[in-house]
Amino acid sequence: MALELTSSNFKNEVLDSTVPVIVDFWAPWCRPCQMLGPTIEELHHDLAGRAKVGKVNVDNTEDIAMRYGISTIPTIMLFKDGVPVKKVVGLMRKEDLLRNLGL
Repeated sequence: MALELTSSNFKNEVLDSTVPVIVDFWAPWCRPCQMLGPTIEELHHDLAGRAKVGKVNVDNTEDIAMRYGISTIPTIMLFKDGVPVKKVVGLMRKEDLLRNLGL
């Protein structure tokens, strides 16, 4: 299961990570987010050992969503060395998501 990212673990799990981190900004009421959920879980398994995959519930962690300018969900961001390097907005197939993130 993808990591649940919160205000208390975001720094350790994402910003201080030694591997790339894919972060899914989502909310439980968002239908496209729900549809993307299985894809995020597949990425978690497919990329095990090469990258982390985590989810930020924007309703519970508004501080993180605001820090990264998240205004539309789902938004997927790729962090490398604690820095956001790619941002993808909207529902898409796994192959398209990986291509757009450069993975």
